[in-house]
Amino acid sequence: MSFIQLCLSGDVLAEEIEEFVEDWHEGRAGADQELHEFLGMNWDEYAVWATNPSILPFILSAHHKGISLDEEINQERYALAARARSAIEARQIEKWLKVMGKV
Repeated sequence: MSFIQLCLSGDVLAEEIEEFVEDWHEGRAGADQELHEFLGMNWDEYAVWATNPSILPFILSAHHKGISLDEEINQERYALAARARSAIEARQIEKWLKVMGKV
């Protein structure tokens, strides 16, 4: 099972991803797979996660819902804006999403 599958089944915590990456690099697991496949991510998810590890909860949520990461982030964008405590915070969230290439 991939890291994503194990996370979603409750067998590992999201914080354990670095151990999976280390196991892959050390050849202890996933030798016949690319790292993103071993983790259970598609290439786009992996590329975003590799540059911004804080995106992992969104990747997990997308897999749980059976939707793409883009769809998950778009859904979350509206929820984040709705929860913003001020217009300034909403603009900061939008700016971050633009930097991430999601808006």
